[in-house]
Amino acid sequence: MEKILITRAGFDQLDEELRVLRTQDRPAVIREIAEAREHGDLSENAEYHAAREKQSLLEGRIKELEGLISRADVIDCAKLSGSIKFGATVKLVDEDTEEERTFQIVGEAEADLERGLLNIRSPLARALIGKDEGDSVEVVTPGGGKSYEILSVVFQ
Repeated sequence: MEKILITRAGFDQLDEELRVLRTQDRPAVIREIAEAREHGDLSENAEYHAAREKQSLLEGRIKELEGLISRADVIDCAKLSGSIKFGATVKLVDEDTEEERTFQIVGEAEADLERGLLNIRSPLARALIGKDEGDSVEVVTPGGGKSYEILSVVFQ
């Protein structure tokens, strides 16, 4: 079974989501199903079918989270230093537009570009790995080539 890299914050977030699904959402769906059953004929009961569908999706997400958590290899980023690697928070400047962006390189399970969490398997993250502050990187993306300068590297 392949381990998945994840930061402590990412692991804690997945663990909290699993706790909420088990302790709050699952009992709520069970109550919805019970209430819908009381409305009579199940074959024509839209509320019942909707609640069962919701339960199915909920149980699927619980299984997915349990699998991720069981395979997690939690990395303490605060203990890392040096060149860019998993867990690094990197501040970049686009050499064409002068736009600055900050990303933390994380595992697939916690990646979210809108929050600045960059998947380690993305083209940009792969180009950054092993580089240092002050280096320039060329990245080939589906949208075309980009050039970035690394302004800072922090491990938090």
